[in-house]
Amino acid sequence: METSTSRDWSAAIHAVVEPLVPQVLELTTEIAQVAAPTGEEMARSRHVTNLLPRLGLTEKETDELGNVVATLRGRRSDGPAVLLAAHLDTVFPATTVLDVRHENGRLHGPGVGDNSLGIAAMLMLPRIFHAVGVEPAVDVLLAANIGEEGLGNLRGMRAVMDAHPRIAAAVAVEGHNVGRVTHIAVGSRRLRVVFHGPGGHSWGDAGRPSAVHVLAQIVSELSSLPLPRSPKVSLNVGTFQGGVSVNTIAPTATCLVDLRSVDDAALRRLTERVERIIGSANRGGVRVEVDVMGDRPAGVVSLDSEIVQMATAILGALRVDVAFDASSTDANIPISKGIPSVCIGLSRGGNVHRVDEYIEIELISTGLAQLALLSLALADDSRTA
Repeated sequence: METSTSRDWSAAIHAVVEPLVPQVLELTTEIAQVAAPTGEEMARSRHVTNLLPRLGLTEKETDELGNVVATLRGRRSDGPAVLLAAHLDTVFPATTVLDVRHENGRLHGPGVGDNSLGIAAMLMLPRIFHAVGVEPAVDVLLAANIGEEGLGNLRGMRAVMDAHPRIAAAVAVEGHNVGRVTHIAVGSRRLRVVFHGPGGHSWGDAGRPSAVHVLAQIVSELSSLPLPRSPKVSLNVGTFQGGVSVNTIAPTATCLVDLRSVDDAALRRLTERVERIIGSANRGGVRVEVDVMGDRPAGVVSLDSEIVQMATAILGALRVDVAFDASSTDANIPISKGIPSVCIGLSRGGNVHRVDEYIEIELISTGLAQLALLSLALADDSRTA
């Protein structure tokens, strides 16, 4: 077997990925038909674990959270490693009908691109490398991790990173948006705010403070906060719930607040301002409780960094337009630790986070080639080889 540094593997990899697309579609469909709401990923975790041997991945581990990590051995296994990570969880409740179908050049179904395709493509790497006779310079860890969506708080990726301190570079793999190179991690702080009041009858106890009224006042104040444009920050009250009936003074009211920025210091300042406003509600017989539901770190990988340059060059060779962007992905965790990391996409599609989601089949071979070439390039990088 030749080494990956002994020749340019681009042409060879491009030649083998096209015949593998039907297998990727079959695997994507199989994965997508196993429910995996955030926090309830175990069924899909077990399914992926059972898939690994037939895909040539016999070295595997599953932790108590449900993260599945397989090792694709390199020529050197005693040093640094490269991590590829594709999240298991979806935004859909367990009761969702997981109808997946192939129609008019598209694969349709809940979660097919976010992120069943990401998992399937990642797990196809052993077959791609075997077909072209290439071996990565160092170990490549393939992680199907939990907790990326919603309030998952990236806890799966946190656990994977903590368990594998030798990771020297990381790539988060997503099914949508081929051509994306996400090198800026959007950090977030998510708060659950609960207001408690005395309650009572709207007429007989008129004058008592209402938890709903206080919450509405607080939300109004939050919406009036001036927000800086650079570094960009955002504030959103995503849910507002409370009360018992039309003629009851609300004893409780709850909201979820999402704060974001590409800069940790700016996010911290915004959080402090929001918490001061919320804290002012401790008055007039209404008390407030604030719970942190999510805390995702921000960070930036320079456009001049090797990993971004590698990803850009590979997409250029594949004749795919490159879009550099900022987003909240599993790459947030390694980026925040100073580890060179990006998030990439594999195809194009639409209706993400909807039951009528779809991906374009034609571009999957390009996404596969990109993933294989970037994996080899990172494994051969002088800092990791």
